[in-house]
Amino acid sequence: MLRPERPAQPAQAPPSGGGRRPTPDQLRAFYDQLGAGQDSQAFYEEPAIREMITHGGFRQAHAVFEFGLGTGRLAEKLLGQYLPPFCLYQGVDFSQTMVALSRQRLEPWGHRALVQCTDGGVTLPVGDGTYDRFVATYVLEILTDEQIRDLLAEARRILTTDGALCLVNLTFGEGGLTRLVSAAWQWVHRVRPLWVGGCRPIRLKKYLLEHNWRIVYRLPVTAFGITSEVIIARPR
Repeated sequence: MLRPERPAQPAQAPPSGGGRRPTPDQLRAFYDQLGAGQDSQAFYEEPAIREMITHGGFRQAHAVFEFGLGTGRLAEKLLGQYLPPFCLYQGVDFSQTMVALSRQRLEPWGHRALVQCTDGGVTLPVGDGTYDRFVATYVLEILTDEQIRDLLAEARRILTTDGALCLVNLTFGEGGLTRLVSAAWQWVHRVRPLWVGGCRPIRLKKYLLEHNWRIVYRLPVTAFGITSEVIIARPR
């Protein structure tokens, strides 16, 4: 396993407003500065992530690829509790700080876990049909519509024919308080997108249908008024 790099000195991201999408450099600076603070979001993320793990078939996995692995919290959980001892794990992130945190966290599985820093693009540095699980949690909602489509195409390329796409993302509340929370989140994203890390609620179903994925499990999960979407899909 690659040794942790010394994290770059966090830079303060310039404010973003007026409905403008943050630039890649602004997003990278935000997540470099956020660092381990990202784990503070577990209070609303964990219920949906547990649901994804339950239905993702990870105990039968041979090789897992995670896009946007953040601090490595999910990778640590999967490697330590769910994946078989022979399963390989590869994760990428565009933040040097997150990559360094993940490498340190996954050091006990050094012979099985590879963590790489990317340029923020969605082209994946692996061969065709090399993984049987593709994981992305709370990251697709940062991407543009075009990037989401391109990433789903890349996920299809690197998955085996019997592989599974395992996703969790912010989505829209369906009633009462959750609708108000979703509306407030969207407003903040329009006005100051970096205040919510560039994330906005999305519905992934339309993208998956465009790319001819077969959705085998979908469930909205709400915690503290914030609604997430859990999706397991397979290539047709």
